[in-house]
Amino acid sequence: MPYPEIRPRRLRRTPALRRLVSETRLDPAELVVPMFVKEGLTEPRAIASLPGVLQHSRDSLRKAAVEAVQAGIGGIMLFGVPAERDPAGSGGIDPDGILNVAIRDVVSEVGDATVVMSDLCLDEFTSHGHCGLLTPDGEVDNDATLGAYAEMAVAQAEAGVHVVGPSGMMDGQVGVVRRALDAAGHQDVAVLAYAVKYASAFFGPFRDAVESALEGDRRAYQQDPANLRESLREVALDVAEGADMVMVKPALPYLDVVSAVRDAVDVPVAAYQVSGEYAMVEAAAANGWIDRERVMLETLTSIRRAGAQIILTYWAVEAARLLRERY
Repeated sequence: MPYPEIRPRRLRRTPALRRLVSETRLDPAELVVPMFVKEGLTEPRAIASLPGVLQHSRDSLRKAAVEAVQAGIGGIMLFGVPAERDPAGSGGIDPDGILNVAIRDVVSEVGDATVVMSDLCLDEFTSHGHCGLLTPDGEVDNDATLGAYAEMAVAQAEAGVHVVGPSGMMDGQVGVVRRALDAAGHQDVAVLAYAVKYASAFFGPFRDAVESALEGDRRAYQQDPANLRESLREVALDVAEGADMVMVKPALPYLDVVSAVRDAVDVPVAAYQVSGEYAMVEAAAANGWIDRERVMLETLTSIRRAGAQIILTYWAVEAARLLRERY
């Protein structure tokens, strides 16, 4: 007997059938929203290169955190924008610095209803804009920077953060942060390692959001976009040093890296859909060239399909609401 005619389209015929056999599901609990808080603001301020994203005041940050919880997303990643900067980035360590104050504000507002994360890097706080302390000849001093990261981690933990995100791509940063947290009695604070962070052209709007003072580039410590195997070495080192989760940043140009990292480790894998990825879609949608909501969910689904269990995205709250409406 001949085989019956094979028709894969049978399972695509209706929305209900497509939902039933979907291989990849995106859940609001897997989304994390980055939020910026600027010292001295009394009202939130729009970021021109990131349409729909704000620099928050302390009050508006609290309200936005509550909205994020109500949307059902998995977490909030906080970034601070200080009023003043210095070469040592001391505002990141100061208990009364804007980021540490913001952590306390958000934790007091939402408690354990979502995961409160904080960026652990000096770039927002240094007058030169680099992610670390500089030598007299202007090079980033890896080992001196590690000491600052350790202090910063403890300050964030004391403020009540649930997860710290060391993002400076310094060698040994995860081990130093883990030991500092443990020694200070913060064994329960988790480490989300920015294990694979490329020297990417997609970070431009983010630097507007944090009002970065950077001149030059970070290619001497962020990763070469051409390299994949190097990513796996970085991830292996971070896991060995105690990372609870690892992240790839950016996401869409590096889906192959996300997939390779997922295959290589047994800890949760995150990916950061960065500012340039977001801004390109928003710009194209504003010109009427694409369907904004469909592209939003399609990009997020592709990151999830590649193997990221956690996705940082500026669309997190909106995407969560869309997913709840659709499913």
